[in-house]
Amino acid sequence: MSNKIGQKSLNIRSTSDGQQIFDCVRKKYVVLTPEELVRQNIIMYLANVKNYPINLMRVEVGMKFNNMQKRCDILIYNRNRSPLLMVECKAANVKISQDIFNQLSRYNLVFKVPYLVATNGKDTYCCKINFEKQTHEFLNEIPSFEATANL
Repeated sequence: MSNKIGQKSLNIRSTSDGQQIFDCVRKKYVVLTPEELVRQNIIMYLANVKNYPINLMRVEVGMKFNNMQKRCDILIYNRNRSPLLMVECKAANVKISQDIFNQLSRYNLVFKVPYLVATNGKDTYCCKINFEKQTHEFLNEIPSFEATANL
């Protein structure tokens, strides 16, 4: 899947320390970096277009992997509070590559989510994991929250 994530109602402000963007998940302003702009755009897209509830989203979720502290960019839970969808965000100038999906797969050893998403704001890819068959399938689009309700 390759599509542009549209900008929609991002709240950006200038401060003496530089630009900041409001993160509606963390409910605070954060430093506006190229990756953060992509993260906030995909959050808006997932909430406003795909109907994922913001209260089920977490940003920069920490985890231990191989005795190293890591963080996934966005983790979304289902209504039963089980991890459902994980998103890795890269700056717009970073090509989405197999290395990024390898990173997501390593993180998924911890979270075991059925949907993995990688985006740089220009290109977005979604992969559905079948844990029983130990296979994966790339989807044409990110499923809506309603379409994942039975997971």
